[in-house]
This record gives sequence, structure tokens and C-alpha cells, in this order.
Amino acid sequence: MWFDRGVVALLAAMAGIAILVTVGIVLSLVVETMLFFDRVPWTDFMFGLKWSPQTAIRADQVGSGGSFGILPLINGTLLISAIAMMVATPLGLASAVYLSEYSTKRMRAWIKPGLEILAGIPTVVYGFFAALTLAPFIRMTGGQFGFEVASESALAAGIVMGLMIVPLISSLSDDVINAVPQSLRDASLGLGATQSETIRRVVLPAALPGISGSLLLAASRAIGETMIVLMAAGMAAKLTLNPLDAVTTITVQIVALLTGDQEFDSAKTLSAFALGLFLFVITLCINVVALHIVRKYQEQYD
Repeated sequence: MWFDRGVVALLAAMAGIAILVTVGIVLSLVVETMLFFDRVPWTDFMFGLKWSPQTAIRADQVGSGGSFGILPLINGTLLISAIAMMVATPLGLASAVYLSEYSTKRMRAWIKPGLEILAGIPTVVYGFFAALTLAPFIRMTGGQFGFEVASESALAAGIVMGLMIVPLISSLSDDVINAVPQSLRDASLGLGATQSETIRRVVLPAALPGISGSLLLAASRAIGETMIVLMAAGMAAKLTLNPLDAVTTITVQIVALLTGDQEFDSAKTLSAFALGLFLFVITLCINVVALHIVRKYQEQYD
């Protein structure tokens, strides 16, 4: 009896440590963000149209101001994430439907581990592929059709990022589709529907809440990606909807701001914490919505 109580106490302590670490991270972001807003008005940060955080070390140097508008970074983040989701959604859902409804056990035993290998590849490898293979191919192909393509583009980063999150969508959607009761399939087939009609009109609508949750979790993963964007999309902060332009994201700028020798209490360095807090809030909201949708779906069939 005492051993069981000790194990429970140990597990509770571990859970408490995890919660304390999370609280510490949030508090550190909030404190440093407040220091940043003492130097830069929050309205300039949230509604500014230019991101140029290059501040001078001394007040008498040229360019001691700096611009900290986050909108160009939000634009780049959403543009690349949208391209990634347009690539990953059809591939991931098609893979999930095939694995759960059409494939044999033998094929599933080969295909599912093959897809999950993609999730185990380091993101820096994806970045190398995007920068050395896909980006030059897009630039060469676009040039042949008369398009002006940057050497680093949102399209290259978005495509490779989409390939990276395919296993996430496929695995979660596969689990959700398999959770649909077999009785629904049997009832549809018994009424004369074909297998494809059953999947399209019965299985997928029943699994739609769970699939929506998997897509939101994948979108959160795409928003937080760094290495692929850093290596394939560049660091140009601009407001554009052209996928052939070079753009940057919030995570890339956080890395850039905290790299190198600089004063920790400068507005440039502190802006990284403001970006981190903004990204934390956005991804937290997406994850909460996704988990709520998945939980609601699971309760429907429990």
C-alpha cells in the first residue's frame, strides 16, 4: 500500500514540475514583453507595417530607432502555413482514407511505417532539400514561364513543410476514421451504397470533427516551424501574397534576434520575447480548439 502511494506521489510531483516549468516559461515571456512595451508602444508592434529591428548600440549612432511592426511577420507566417496546409491536407487525408478503408493489412504494415518515417526526419534535412533542390527547381521552372522567382521563396518552404506534416494529418485522421463504428458502414452498404459512396457520405462526415482537429494541430505545427523557413524562404519581412517572393516568419525572426552578441535589455532583443508570447498565444488557442473538437468527437462515440 505504501509503495502505491509513493508511486502516486512521485507521478504527481512530476506532473507538478511540468506545470511549474510551463508557468515559468509564460511568466518569463510576459515579464520581458512588458519591458519591451516600455520601450516600444504596443500599438506600433501590433499594427506596424514595417519590421526592421536593427537598433544602434549607442544613442548617437544612425538608425537608433528601429521598426517593430509584426504584421509583415504574420503575413509571412500565414502565407507559408497556408501553402503547407494546401499540400498536406489532400495528401494526408487521402493516405488516411486509403489506409483505413482500402488497403490490406499487408499493405498497411508497409505504408504506415513509411509515412511515419517522414515524421522522424530532422527538419534541418527538410530545409536542405528545400534550399538545394526544390527552390532552384521552382526558380528555373518559373523563369521558363516568365515569372520572377526569388532564390528563396515561400512556395518552396511551404511545399516542403507540407510534406513534413503529412504524417501528422495521416496518422490522426486514420485513427479518427477507424473510430467510426462499423455499424454505420454496414448500414450504408446494406442500403445499396457502394464503398466509395459510404466513405464519402457516411464515414467522412462522421469523422469530420476529428479530422478538423487533426488539421488544426497540423496548422499549429506549421506555424511553429523554423529551420525549413530559415533555409528556404529567407529573412525578408514584407507584406505580400506572392508565393514566389522571399518572406520570413515569426519563429525565424526570434532565432535571428537572439543570435549574436548584443545587449540583452535592448529593444531588439526584448522584441524576441514579444514575438514569442504572441506565437505562444496563437498556437495555444489553435491547440485548445483542436483538442476541444477531438474530445467532443470522442465523446460522441464512447
